[in-house]
Amino acid sequence: MTTKNITNTRRVVKQGVALLGLTACLLACITPFQPSSVSVEPMLIVDGQVTDQPGPYTVRLTRTSDYSIKSVNLLETGATVTISDNLGNQETLKEQAPGGSYQSSANGLRGVPGRRYKLTILTKAGKRYESESEVMPAVPPIKNVYAESNYTPATATTNQKQTWSVYIDTKDPDTLGNYYKWSWTHYEMPTACRKTFVAARSYYTGISCCTDCWDITRCYTCVNINSDVNINGKAISRQPIADVPFTSLSRYYLEVEQQALSKNAYLFWKSVQQLTGNTGGLFDVAPSSVQGNIKCITTPGEPVYGYFGAAGVSVSYLYVDRTEGQGGPDLDFPTNIPYPTNPSCVVCENSLYRTPIKPRFWTY
Repeated sequence: MTTKNITNTRRVVKQGVALLGLTACLLACITPFQPSSVSVEPMLIVDGQVTDQPGPYTVRLTRTSDYSIKSVNLLETGATVTISDNLGNQETLKEQAPGGSYQSSANGLRGVPGRRYKLTILTKAGKRYESESEVMPAVPPIKNVYAESNYTPATATTNQKQTWSVYIDTKDPDTLGNYYKWSWTHYEMPTACRKTFVAARSYYTGISCCTDCWDITRCYTCVNINSDVNINGKAISRQPIADVPFTSLSRYYLEVEQQALSKNAYLFWKSVQQLTGNTGGLFDVAPSSVQGNIKCITTPGEPVYGYFGAAGVSVSYLYVDRTEGQGGPDLDFPTNIPYPTNPSCVVCENSLYRTPIKPRFWTY
């Protein structure tokens, strides 16, 4: 090796050592980032409405908490929550366990189209909140609910997919200024009220329900709205409602609600739709809080989130026959219920996600 080659080799080694030293220094100086929570004033969040359907009606109260990766909204417990109309009728809702959820009685106040409704909240801390009064619009009936099969064959890179799209038909009244919101609820009897996954054997071990019980599925992030600006007095046909998955050969039970909203409620939900639909693109509207219809009377100017509405509602249902689906269903792991079990059964609690109350149109 020549003197020049030896010099070049030493230079490369020195540069390598220096690079390793710099890398080690950088690694040694890296401290894991632990984001601190952002302290904010807890603000009230209100979610609820009154309809012309039989009660009970539910109003949920929570408060914002400090923003961090572990943050959750805080339950607003111990409040006095009252729904009243412009004729002097009113009802104070009863708080449900574990708190933060307030419910009217099944045979209590019931909404009537044409009347005005207002929500009043008095918190345990003595703060008073009121919603703006809302006129309940009348709603046209749902004329037809139906499903159409969708099948996409498998390709080299994707699996086959079978779903059913659910639509409704209705008729908009001749008067201009009608606003709609559609939602759906799926009920299904569970194979067990309590399940534990056994990874070693790829199945669930379960305990039966003590009574008939139904699991409840909704789309909590869906905002499906429309107005009659361009369709006044015309038929509304093939309004999309939901997509039914191919997870079983059993019939799929679906309840559909068509709500008639006030203009202010429609604008509120339209703002929510735009906010949740943003994709983060260059021309998306900057995120902002959505203005509701509730104010703090005790402390004017205090932000309050959410909306209390009064909606006329038309309800219908559909059973989707999935036995004619193409290919096989996407089955979950099986459930094994040993006998005896301890406890012998589990109580079916009435909640957002499960109920012992038979769905109104359930036929089997």
